[in-house]
Amino acid sequence: MRPTRLLALALGIGVLAACSNNASQSNAGGTASTAPGAGGTAMTIGVSIQNREAQFYQDMESGMKSEAAKYGYKLIVVDASRDNAKQQSQVEDFISNKVGAIVLTPYDSTAIGSAIAEANNAKIPVFTADIASTSKRGTVVAHIASDNVQGGEQAGKLMCAAVGKSGTVAIIDEPEVTSVQDRVKGFKQALAAGCPGVKVVADVDAGGQRDKANSDMSDLLQSNPHLSGVFGINDDSALGALTAVRAAGLNGKIAIVGYDATPEARAAIKAGDMYGDAIQYPEKIGELTIDTIHDYFAGKKPPAVVHVNVGSFTKADATKAK
Repeated sequence: MRPTRLLALALGIGVLAACSNNASQSNAGGTASTAPGAGGTAMTIGVSIQNREAQFYQDMESGMKSEAAKYGYKLIVVDASRDNAKQQSQVEDFISNKVGAIVLTPYDSTAIGSAIAEANNAKIPVFTADIASTSKRGTVVAHIASDNVQGGEQAGKLMCAAVGKSGTVAIIDEPEVTSVQDRVKGFKQALAAGCPGVKVVADVDAGGQRDKANSDMSDLLQSNPHLSGVFGINDDSALGALTAVRAAGLNGKIAIVGYDATPEARAAIKAGDMYGDAIQYPEKIGELTIDTIHDYFAGKKPPAVVHVNVGSFTKADATKAK
């Protein structure tokens, strides 16, 4: 072999070795081209939202997008449309696309475990936002959500302030959802502590949907004609209850407390049609979700649960708002 060929061969081997070393260094931190162990692009995060039409999730998505832009991440956001099978399929698509991380707001907190396990097997980290997984299958790196027990307590305090020391109240519930379970727990704790004479006489599952809440509230007014108040576990539930209360000519006579403080609920509170709301900060949840993923990519171990405190919103707050 000629000396010039030997020299060219040696140079080629050196270049290949240098490229190999650079790739290893780039991947080690998990921020440049691949998430740690994911085998996919860390710059892309797959997000499956259980109900993208809800104002809360639109705000959460907005927070995610603004924070992702700060880090240069690309988001693929899809709507599960309250369909577990569809959400499972979306996770499979994320895995096929080799995303760097997956964010879920599970529609079914138990059934979602199999999809999480699939992502685990593909070495793609999974994070949950707002709603946690309760499945024994699959591992979630971190859950980012409002402190819903504390938020339920805020709603309970509002109810005590609205109805006084005695009376009867109903809950328009969605019991299969983990965050709602925490809200109801906190609500009942606050009643027991602040107005133990106020009793929960009905707890109905309206699935978090306005039309069902309207129908269920109509039934409740028939079976409980002296109802003092109602707690809707989200604003669709509270506003659905309000529609039934108006139809019965009881507007202003039954205290309605909701959860989320969406623009429509705030308007109802300002008008005196609802007493108040526990107010979440979905944009903050979205921002913290991306921040937590960023920290994970950087090699930091995030806490298992990242809590965001919940506030309260009343007519006084609505009057102050511009």
